[in-house]
Formats: sequence, structure tokens, C-alpha cells
Amino acid sequence: MIRYNRYKLNLSLKQRIDPVVMPITGETPEERLANGLPLFSTPGQQYVESRNIPVDIAHDAGVRFDPDWNGRAAVIVPMYGANRELCSVHGRYLQQVGSQNKMFTIGPGRGVLNVNKGLNSDVIIIVEGLFDALSLAVCGYDSIATVGRKAPWLPEHCKGKTILLAFDGNRPGETTAILYKQWLVGAYTQRLSPPGTSKDWNTALIKRGRPIVEQWLKHNLARFTKKQVYNEQA
Repeated sequence: MIRYNRYKLNLSLKQRIDPVVMPITGETPEERLANGLPLFSTPGQQYVESRNIPVDIAHDAGVRFDPDWNGRAAVIVPMYGANRELCSVHGRYLQQVGSQNKMFTIGPGRGVLNVNKGLNSDVIIIVEGLFDALSLAVCGYDSIATVGRKAPWLPEHCKGKTILLAFDGNRPGETTAILYKQWLVGAYTQRLSPPGTSKDWNTALIKRGRPIVEQWLKHNLARFTKKQVYNEQA
């Protein structure tokens, strides 16, 4: 059994600080998002499809293409707050070499990446990254992604609801799940790992295929819902 130091876990929930505006240009998240291009017929379309995400699903989730996201081409997506206000714009680079970052985010933070009706679902699924959320969307499930950021309003929003902590299937993912279970007081939380030994949901989608991932999600949602009803009646 892995033992965790609670003090260190609590420290890791601190808000990550991103640049409020785009370096050098000083553009705001609103300006950059407005200038983002539809994915269709761009390198962004090729990128999402290379990760088994149909371009229509990514487009409907609000993903756009930016050819110069702080110096490199990226797919970008908005992160929203409790009242649907734009908090940040998150970018995932199409390529990275050596020590280059995979991602870059601007904005004051305090938001989540909300794919379709993720925040308003009867069962809220919380994942780590953009492509985890898109992979679940491919299987017909809405979700929210934290991309390592903290939304202080989330515990209140989740009170009384069933929450599936679908973070990565590795030690950092398990640690994050424990953190959120501690933090989301008043919510019915359950851990949901990707199927098998897959590190994350996009890896599972690519290596195992949509039918397997879809069945895994369907089975576990039914199991957790049944368990919640039993606990409420006990």
C-alpha cells in the first residue's frame, strides 16, 4: 500500500500561477481565444485526429487552433469559472522537442475545462487533461478537466453529487484522486481509473479502442450509481 504524507498532499492543491496575459504581446485570454481558428483544415485537425479524436468532437468541445501560441503551434481551449466566465485559455502544443513544455496556459485561473455538459451532468467526471476529456467525449461521456489547476468553487458545486475521480492511472493520478476526495467535502466521490494498465484515457482510447473504453465507463457508472443508492438506503 502506498502511504501519503497528508501535509505534502495539501500543499499540492495550491493554486498554480500562470501568466495573466500572453508574454511579449500582452494579449488577454479573451483576445487570444477570439483569434483562435476553427480546427478544420489546419494542423490542429491533423493533431487531434492523430490522437483518435474526431475533429467534430474537438470542435464541439471548444477546441481551436493557434499557429503561434507563445511561439509554437497549439490547440487551445477555454477554461471557465462557476458562472461561465472565461478564466484562462489552455494550450497543448502540437510538437515539443527536448525540454520544451507540452502545454502553456494564460489567465488568472480558478477555472476548469468544461467539455459539453460536464459541470451540469448528473454524475460529474473529473479528469486531468484536455485529451482525457476529449477521449471520454468520443465514448459519449461529458467531463471536466483540471489540467493541474485548482477551481476554489468546485467543492460547493459538487456537494450532494456523484463525482468520479478519473485522473491518470499512475501514482500522480492516485495522489490527485486522494486530494480531491479530501477536498470535495459533501460529495459522493469514487475513484475511476482508465481500463487495464493504461496511463490515461487517451492512451486507453488509442491502444484499446472506443468499444472497450465505452464499455468500461458504462459498467463503472452503473456500479457506482447502484452503490450510491444502496448507501443512501442503508
